Amino acid sequence: MNRLTGILMVTLLGITLPAVAANYKIDPLHTNARFMLDHFATSSNVGGFYNLSGELQYDAGAKTGAVDITIPLSTLDTGRSEFNEHLLSKAFFNADQYPAMRFVSHNWNFDNHGKVRALRGQLTMVGQTHPVTLRATKFNCYKSPMNHAYMCGGDFEAVIDRSQWGINEYLTAMPASRYVKLNIQIEAARQ
Repeated sequence: MNRLTGILMVTLLGITLPAVAANYKIDPLHTNARFMLDHFATSSNVGGFYNLSGELQYDAGAKTGAVDITIPLSTLDTGRSEFNEHLLSKAFFNADQYPAMRFVSHNWNFDNHGKVRALRGQLTMVGQTHPVTLRATKFNCYKSPMNHAYMCGGDFEAVIDRSQWGINEYLTAMPASRYVKLNIQIEAARQ
């Protein structure tokens, strides 16, 4: 196979390509933030936030990256409207006063082969900002076979202590888990 044929196959099939330094816009259709927490040592409660927005910068060669993501609380979905309302109340997210969460990271960690390993940043919710490290379980860039856009993104996870942000409901009278597992999926299109 000659070089031109190889390049055409990569382009047509959307095969993974090395990323060039660029700015990317978060794709709200392929970006979400989900959570899971223990429910009184009996089961787990889960939910998610959708229609996230923001920007990502990535330079594979320089091993640098940055991300700024806004998470609208109005998109909370736990599968039950009553539970959504409970979590959006003053006792938890206080969505009337703080309608969005935000994660910002300018400190990306790469391994020796240049693969993204972690995003160290700041998570703001309920008016407080604290450090959070999102561990990358995968990260990739590719040319989309559907819209031909150059995309980068990955799956990230962390465990946070909700009491750091002052979300203390049920921590003393009825001990519920203070630790929340976060799973964030990010895809962004090069601009």
